[in-house]
Amino acid sequence: MPRPIFVNNLKQSLAQPACVGYCDSFLCRLRGLMFRSRLALDKGLLLVQSRDSRLDSSIHMFFVPFDLAVFWINSKMEVVDKVIAKSWRPAYFPKAEAKYILEIHPDRFNDYNIGDYVEFKNA
Repeated sequence: MPRPIFVNNLKQSLAQPACVGYCDSFLCRLRGLMFRSRLALDKGLLLVQSRDSRLDSSIHMFFVPFDLAVFWINSKMEVVDKVIAKSWRPAYFPKAEAKYILEIHPDRFNDYNIGDYVEFKNA
């Protein structure tokens, strides 16, 4: 199980910041949220890549039976793109290079916006 962290938005205060698993190993990123039956409103994953990249930070939604709010964050900790990723879709690519991919419940789509800066804190 990946270690839990909070993703704080530095531009707008969130009553409950996302508490997500910090997923920096290949196997953790490979599994992602596939094969899970649901996702709690306050849970998710932060997929960590080795560098900023559009290709490396692309995602797929195969075997994910629910939609996700996905946010791409670069190494400067700026949100560079966001989307509601639909279940079972083949691929999503960010509009700009990113190092981190935040995957959370779709009801939290407005918690983070393009241009916002975030910080990660241990839970």
